[in-house]
Amino acid sequence: MRNEKFIHALGNCINHCNYCADACLDEDDLKKMVPCIRTDKVCSEACAALAQILAIDGANVTGLVEYCKQVCGECADECEKHDSQHCQDCAKACRECEKACEEFLA
Repeated sequence: MRNEKFIHALGNCINHCNYCADACLDEDDLKKMVPCIRTDKVCSEACAALAQILAIDGANVTGLVEYCKQVCGECADECEKHDSQHCQDCAKACRECEKACEEFLA
């Protein structure tokens, strides 16, 4: 199945973004983490929508994949600014998902 690896990358990104957003709430300087939390949530929702639509045979997802790639890049950029392990792990998952989007579009 062509999309199986892609859907796995999306799921991994969703899980890391949700975990990161939640873990950010426990950081000492919560105000500093607000952009990270918001970006995590947008990325998670975009990846979830794409994963759901990919399951529909014949659906045109090109525009959504392009958006997802953009959001994953933005989320990785934000998470890479923070030293917390959950942010670093999230950035890695987002970069992998961004790469999976590129491969899908190629």
